[in-house]
Amino acid sequence: MHIKKRVEEIFDELVQIRRDFHMYPELSGKEIRTSDKICEYLDEWNIEYERGIADTGVVGIIRGKSQGKTVAVRADMDALPILEDNGKDFKSKNIGVMHACGHDVHTSILLGTAKILKEMEEHIQGNIKLFFQPAEEAIGGAERMVKEGCMGNPHVDYVIGLHVMPYLEVGEVELKYGKLNAQSGSVTIKVHGKSGHAAYPNTAVDAIVIAGNVVSSLQTLVSRNISPLDSLVLSLGTINGGTKNNIITDEVAITGTLRTLDSETRQYAKDRISSIVENTARAYGGSGEAIFKDGYIALVNDNRVVDLIKENAISVVGEEKIKMKEFPSLGGEDFSYFLQNTEGAFFHLGCGNKEKGITEPLHNVNFDVDENCMKTGVELQVKNVLSLLKY
Repeated sequence: MHIKKRVEEIFDELVQIRRDFHMYPELSGKEIRTSDKICEYLDEWNIEYERGIADTGVVGIIRGKSQGKTVAVRADMDALPILEDNGKDFKSKNIGVMHACGHDVHTSILLGTAKILKEMEEHIQGNIKLFFQPAEEAIGGAERMVKEGCMGNPHVDYVIGLHVMPYLEVGEVELKYGKLNAQSGSVTIKVHGKSGHAAYPNTAVDAIVIAGNVVSSLQTLVSRNISPLDSLVLSLGTINGGTKNNIITDEVAITGTLRTLDSETRQYAKDRISSIVENTARAYGGSGEAIFKDGYIALVNDNRVVDLIKENAISVVGEEKIKMKEFPSLGGEDFSYFLQNTEGAFFHLGCGNKEKGITEPLHNVNFDVDENCMKTGVELQVKNVLSLLKY
């Protein structure tokens, strides 16, 4: 089969599939219609599958005619709580929910990949698993899918995935050796004082004053406590406290996110944050605590698999359109849980087009893609699977 030609032949169908997903986006853990539609396509193409993995996830499988390795391909399928703001005739019909991160494109690319590989099954040695994953944007569907057995029966030897990126032009592919995404997590800071009448501040301990000084002190964590050679982000996103303008409040809660690339830096940062919170609060006559909750683990690519994807990408788009990412992203990506269990790699696919005005970033109300990126994505993923089956 001539893969590029076959991709061209099914492209209009993929556009229709993607636009349907785009019109009916669903939030993390609620991807019921999305899951139903995926199963409809798999039924139509006679692809075996199991549904209900991590509640709304689907795992398809294409079994080759002879035994061999098993390669898995993943696509996330959840949307975001964003009101879409554009004039597209296929804009979201679920008000306040939008595919602003391209997961509709990821799902469509995996369906196109599955359709073509199914047509080639007579010549395939080994198996191909199709991971349609829920809840990437929230609780993390990948870890749940792994715990529920998606990596076994048959055992997955390699796993690959992609993410569209609007800062890359359509037709470009971005690769990264080793660490690609950070370990994420949340921090909740609680400071305690003593409530009182605002007219008599000397009788109270103002938790708002304590919180303000805690926030200011934490700004020195990166600039003065962390080596310039290490990467760390501490961003505080909410602060809540007080009930009335003439009451000095006794408690303020602050929440934020902590992101690092290695466990040692993460633990040091946790210790310093706790120390700053506790001692700053004590200095103002109150008390404080920092509560941490770890999120996704760091995503670390296997360099051999990156080499293989690079070779295939050159054959698909040309060497001049291959971009090598110099530094890791401090964004989280739960594809990391699949990589914790086997070899594999994650890469970025260009979906932007400056000439068409498609430049808005991910998670933006005006986010859009050049749908031609699906041609690159499907052709490359088909070639990646076929190469890994022989690897």
